[in-house]
Amino acid sequence: MRRISREYVFKLVFEFTFYGQINDETMDLLLTDADLTDEDREYVKATAYGVAAQADALKERIASRLERYTVDRLYRPDLVVLMIGLYEIEKGDVPAKVAVNEAVTLAKKYGTEKSGGFVNGVLAKFVDGGDKSQQ
Repeated sequence: MRRISREYVFKLVFEFTFYGQINDETMDLLLTDADLTDEDREYVKATAYGVAAQADALKERIASRLERYTVDRLYRPDLVVLMIGLYEIEKGDVPAKVAVNEAVTLAKKYGTEKSGGFVNGVLAKFVDGGDKSQQ
């Protein structure tokens, strides 16, 4: 169910990028999914609110790894997936490679035909020693 939970986080953070806050009504609606476990519900809440709370810092870190792009000009679904992926990488609750793989899956579903490769390339810069500022 974690994949579905990530999709819910994507939807919440995507909405956040328009309104500047997590919509509690949308959160409640998504969390009524009978198939979600209590652990999945907690993951959705914690991750959505965590990404929202760190949105500016996440965007800044993403911007530092972009080539020929600015964060403001990114396709919004790609930016949202990058924010969630980087948040998961930095939080460390799942292996970084899993976080990247899940982000790529989201990008392929909600982005363009090039989104998966783009997201993989950006997030790979934060994995396996690619992020020198964390060492």
